[in-house]
Amino acid sequence: QVQLVESGGGLVQAGGSLRLSCAASGRTFGSVAMGWFRQAPGKEREFVAAIRWNGGSTYYTDSVKGRFFISRDNAKNTMYLQMNSLKSEDTAVYYCAAGPPGSTLYSIKMGSLDSWGQGTLVTVSS
Repeated sequence: QVQLVESGGGLVQAGGSLRLSCAASGRTFGSVAMGWFRQAPGKEREFVAAIRWNGGSTYYTDSVKGRFFISRDNAKNTMYLQMNSLKSEDTAVYYCAAGPPGSTLYSIKMGSLDSWGQGTLVTVSS
């Protein structure tokens, strides 16, 4: 399993940007697909973005396409979520997650996950 710790959340005005980081420990980080999820107050956790083990492919939920960008640096055991043009509806606790060996972008989206971080709060003020 991979152990995950998010950072980078905070308060930002609408239209602003933030970059979230997800630091991982564990030997399998560089070999598994990973993703970002979020949970807004009073709502269920939802998928945001996923990235293949080598960073070669990515997948986004429609509401963040063109604004959010997922990336990873396997040499640093870190995954990122660059969030631009933030909106008030992006306010949520953001979680990073790792899939099991062999996971795909689709399986990440569908919640087939081995590990979760503790979450980092992003608040967008309008």
